Amino acid sequence: MTDLRDWVAVYLKGIAMGCADAVPGVSGGTIALILGIYERLIAAVTAIDPDRIARVLAGVRPENLPDARAAFHETDGAFLAVLLAGIGTAVVVVLSGVSYLLATRPVATYGFFFGLIAASAAVLLGDVELDTPRRKGAAFTGFTVAFLASGYASTALSSSLPVIFVAGAVAVSAMILPGVSGSLLLVVLGQYEYMSGTVSRFVDGLAALALGNGVEGLVETVPPVVTFLGGGVVGVFTIAHAVKYALSRARAATIAFLVSLIVGALRAPLVEVSIRLGESGETWEAAAPRFALAAVAGAAVVLVLERYSGAIEY
Repeated sequence: MTDLRDWVAVYLKGIAMGCADAVPGVSGGTIALILGIYERLIAAVTAIDPDRIARVLAGVRPENLPDARAAFHETDGAFLAVLLAGIGTAVVVVLSGVSYLLATRPVATYGFFFGLIAASAAVLLGDVELDTPRRKGAAFTGFTVAFLASGYASTALSSSLPVIFVAGAVAVSAMILPGVSGSLLLVVLGQYEYMSGTVSRFVDGLAALALGNGVEGLVETVPPVVTFLGGGVVGVFTIAHAVKYALSRARAATIAFLVSLIVGALRAPLVEVSIRLGESGETWEAAAPRFALAAVAGAAVVLVLERYSGAIEY
């Protein structure tokens, strides 16, 4: 039987992953590698299938309880539940803080994100091989998609429920892939600031409900939060499996695509800052020092993580 201290350790590792997942440029999958739980995480996620889900749900009937427990054990359900609790705790706390920083210090916050993304791309470029036309084409496609989306999504995509569903599917599935940041893809899709603010208001609504102050705060935020999580569930069952398949069949081309996606996404923080400066009337010349200093800090975070994960093969 697993010791309570082991479950506390898993929860704390989930918190570390959640902190990484909540900021663009750092991958929760990379943190899982550093902490030594990546293979167990992938095995648990890919063990989940419709049959096992049905067997677990059938456990509501007493006669099916033994089989439901067996199915839950087959998916390493206890490990996933505790890990997800830690991830969820960190994501809520970090996104609430990020929402405040984006509202009060947008230039420095996006500068920090830029540094995270740039350093992540620089670290991962060493794994990219562009020695065949196929790999070059994959790299060009990844860069182009991210570069164009980074400019278009921020100004043209609304935060409608279908868009939020797709964003959830892409972001949550990316969170379990080393080197790919789910939050970065939210920035590319123009949904990061909206979702961080929504999560912050959702938490405030839960607190108000607990204090008996009504449900007004939840009425607005429950639909997008539930839609995002629903997209995340679909993403885990589809996109994550598709990327895993692509890695097994054409690893070098897939890596080239994913890393080029990160390089192209460097445009996203610059577009977001330009929008904020246009609204405030401040010039890039005045804002550049704050942006650059924050970018250096963000890059330093990634380089420290790389120092501890450099010996890990993924």
